[in-house]
Amino acid sequence: MIFIYILVFVISCLLLTLSSSLLVGALLKIAKFLGWKEFVVGFLMMAVATSLPNLFIGIISAIDKVPELSFGDVMGANIFDLSLVVAISVFISRMGLSAKSRIVQGSAIFTVAIAILPIILALDGIISRSDGLILISAFIFYIFWIFSKRERFEKIYDGDGKISFKVFFKNFGIFLLSVLLMLVAAKGLVESSLFFVKTFNIPIGLVGMFIIGIGSSLPETFFTLQAAKKSQDWLLLGNLMGGIIIVATLVLGTVALIHPIEIINFSSYFIARIFLIIAAISFLIFIRTQEKIIKKEAVILILIYLAFIASVILFR
Repeated sequence: MIFIYILVFVISCLLLTLSSSLLVGALLKIAKFLGWKEFVVGFLMMAVATSLPNLFIGIISAIDKVPELSFGDVMGANIFDLSLVVAISVFISRMGLSAKSRIVQGSAIFTVAIAILPIILALDGIISRSDGLILISAFIFYIFWIFSKRERFEKIYDGDGKISFKVFFKNFGIFLLSVLLMLVAAKGLVESSLFFVKTFNIPIGLVGMFIIGIGSSLPETFFTLQAAKKSQDWLLLGNLMGGIIIVATLVLGTVALIHPIEIINFSSYFIARIFLIIAAISFLIFIRTQEKIIKKEAVILILIYLAFIASVILFR
């Protein structure tokens, strides 16, 4: 039985790598056909698609009247993305993680604010239905901000000629197939990880924060790393920031509307709350100081995540 789950784990990793690599090329052609910036396509298409696991987890947990699971999922996923995923992307990318675009700089501020917003709304011990509406409204406001001015989302592509509708349709099909494969692979990774948790008696309290939170982030993580490998910083940041914004607004907002998220034991999230704020502020400072994140700053982000893990283990 253990051998089977090890095989599932390995195959899922390979499948995630292959599908995310295909996605990068497909989305670049889709961006060119639409005349949109890579950041916007990465946000609207890739981030939305890879946030589906979080959404499914949230809806199921709300229907089962345990919506707090979704809150833990979002907290764990956002700390993971803002620290470890960003840091690894910097090391993989050739020249660091560049963020010179105005839309990227503006989105960075919004991303950090949105990542912290659920923590603020939960200070009274509950994310109510009215709080859910606030979260969803924040997402709508951001979309309006992007599309309110053409220069924020339009881009003129030179050199390669225009993409035909046939090529666009083909790459849109690759996009859908790749996303489906990524979701299947992510499911395989989560299920095999849960088996290892039960087999080796890992505390269930760590499952929601790490196994579910990280597991649901794997599709966007693998895509982000593939984009970094190909130096597609805008596509990478669009997916990364989009994933953080979507799960913290649309996903949590939808869950709260179905069933208010009551934080029964907020002390269990105390460490995660502190490290999410530290990671978010560090990310914002690094991305705005030189309009790029360099390797020295990436090391700091890795240390933040390692400190988070150590704190959870020591004080759980």
